[in-house]
Amino acid sequence: MTAPFVTALPLHGVPHGFFGRRGGVSAGELASLNCGLGSNDDRALIDENRRRVADAVLPGATLTGAYQVHGNRCVIVDGDTDLAARPEADALATRTPDILLGILTADCVPVLFADRTAGVVGAAHAGWKGAIAGVTDATLDAMESLGASRENIAAAIGPCIGRASYEVDDGFVATFLADDPANERFFAAGKPGHAMFDIAAYVAARLATAGLTRIAIGGQDTYAETEDYFSYRRACHKGENSYGRQLSVIGLAK
Repeated sequence: MTAPFVTALPLHGVPHGFFGRRGGVSAGELASLNCGLGSNDDRALIDENRRRVADAVLPGATLTGAYQVHGNRCVIVDGDTDLAARPEADALATRTPDILLGILTADCVPVLFADRTAGVVGAAHAGWKGAIAGVTDATLDAMESLGASRENIAAAIGPCIGRASYEVDDGFVATFLADDPANERFFAAGKPGHAMFDIAAYVAARLATAGLTRIAIGGQDTYAETEDYFSYRRACHKGENSYGRQLSVIGLAK
């Protein structure tokens, strides 16, 4: 069975996909395409789900990822890298074919990057901490070190929590305004002492400021689209015992 996924026009021609929760073998609260190695799920089921993701996008490729810590480190991987290892990082980049870079999310922003001319790809996990710390900037720097040119890099923002679902308090807002007063535009009015944060727009703006001109935003809301996506915040609000993670991947064909 092939797991369903969505793609982004700016990355056309590069093997990639944003997966959700459909098309896997996990059950219960983690049904069904749970790919999170840190989740409370049977490892054999997780491995099968991850295999389905890889086979759907780049058959024969080796799927690799990171131990995500909400930071801004980007790791470069190649044919000499231990692809089974999970370095503490929140982004990956490569110019080596048949390596599939994977990012796990459950409300945070997955960002996939490609310079088709140079043959360099990247993937980043941008939660709010990593986003404000510059994880996408670090990914662009790593890609450039591999020969990519910023003017040729396209980026796509995948399924993440939407503004209508992402309530934050005034202290959270103050953190972003202290970093840049212009960040006020990413917050909408909420109940007293709170606001609604558009994290996808914030990440897109950072990419644009960094010099990218081809940026896509998928627009899916992981919190609201219960049947299609896992959501950490939704699982917490529902009092569930665990939560699944969806996988976003990109790689280079030979």
